Amino acid sequence: VQLQASGGGLVQAGGSLRLNCAASGRTSSSAPVAWFRQAPGKEREFVAAIDTWTTNTVYEDSVKGRFTISRDKAKNTVSLEMNNLTPEDTAVYSCATRDGRIVFSAIHRAEVYNYWGQGTQVTVSS
Repeated sequence: VQLQASGGGLVQAGGSLRLNCAASGRTSSSAPVAWFRQAPGKEREFVAAIDTWTTNTVYEDSVKGRFTISRDKAKNTVSLEMNNLTPEDTAVYSCATRDGRIVFSAIHRAEVYNYWGQGTQVTVSS
């Protein structure tokens, strides 16, 4: 499985970006897909995830109401729509997936994912 993240860039505070995660190879149609981010000098943190079987979603508290994760089944992509961005959102954003389903309560945990994309830089200026 290969994941390709794209859509990052430089945006002013209050602006929007849309990240895309394209999957190829022997992907599982029921595996969850998540976005994580890592800012300079900080640990990687969970952002959002979608259970592609149920389409249930979960978000980190600071992005709730601003970010939306969605899946395009036909294109085998997962997108992260980010609105009202702040400088605190500046980070490298990476998407991740795994083989098969997992209990929904665990899809925010990085250790359950074994496939990771290369990351895309998001920079929000004040």
